[in-house]
Amino acid sequence: MTPSGLREKIIVERAAWIRKMIGGIQALPLDSMESFLSDPRNAASAESYLRRALEALMDLGRHILAKGFGKAVTEYKEIPGELHREGVLHSTDARLMRELAGYRNRMVHFYDEVTTVEIYHICHDQLSDVERILAVILKWINSNPKLLDRSL
Repeated sequence: MTPSGLREKIIVERAAWIRKMIGGIQALPLDSMESFLSDPRNAASAESYLRRALEALMDLGRHILAKGFGKAVTEYKEIPGELHREGVLHSTDARLMRELAGYRNRMVHFYDEVTTVEIYHICHDQLSDVERILAVILKWINSNPKLLDRSL
């Protein structure tokens, strides 16, 4: 695989999607577990928003690896390590992103084991982790404008 430039359009779309999903989670009653659990639709909505935000975050990382470095990565949990090796993420952020990839994988492959209480805690306590990784990735992209392909 040959590097061909990061597609600005894809980066903007993924970042906007992640922010939209985060906004959806923030609109839910996360002030207390009691209010969150009072309606089962809250957990279902939160899980959907969270999964889609995490998938978009991982897809953004995969795009950087493929188009910026010519690396094909198939597993979400491999993306953070490769981003670290390429200097996009520091080791602490790579570990955090790997943990987020693990949440996504559990929601998809072990959905019957993910409890509504766990979904609440992730959304209440760790949503800022998603925002942090997005900010770190976007900062790296902005610091490397020569890698951007601005064509439509």
